Amino acid sequence: MSDQDMVVLLGDAGDEIGSAPKATVHSANTPLHSAFSCYLIDEEGRLLMTRRALTKKTWAGVWTNSFCGHPAPGETRESAIARRAAEELGASIFALRCILPTFSYRAQDAEGMVENEFCPVFVARLEGTIDPHPAEVVEWAWADTSDVIEAVARAPFAFSPWMREQLALAPLVHELSKAAA
Repeated sequence: MSDQDMVVLLGDAGDEIGSAPKATVHSANTPLHSAFSCYLIDEEGRLLMTRRALTKKTWAGVWTNSFCGHPAPGETRESAIARRAAEELGASIFALRCILPTFSYRAQDAEGMVENEFCPVFVARLEGTIDPHPAEVVEWAWADTSDVIEAVARAPFAFSPWMREQLALAPLVHELSKAAA
């Protein structure tokens, strides 16, 4: 098993306490672990929204931010973000900025699967185009930030719980709105 198939487990204080296989860590008793969320902005200031593949273990088929992932043991979050952008979206990114460095959440889906993540939130620019991997993304759309915020408010059940929580925080909304201007 490669390090990229592992997640970093965290203690209550956010300290690294070990690692576990990514395939087994998400369950009804998911331990706190390291993750990230990233919002991609194109040259027109639009936000990339993705719909999670229907085969995903958690929140299959829901709309969410551009992409998410987990740093592997010993991998920096920035390297993990660049890796996941390529793996998930076939994308290259630049101008990566951390907007919500201490974001964390815990959510349970309808089947009892729990996400429990320390998940800093980033914004980046897209370089070139995307070619999403079908095992990760079933649909995608570029949208104005204000339209995304309105859609989440009107139909929260259609979006990932982490994205709903992130978009409720002023620093992220401000940064996304600024990028769109």
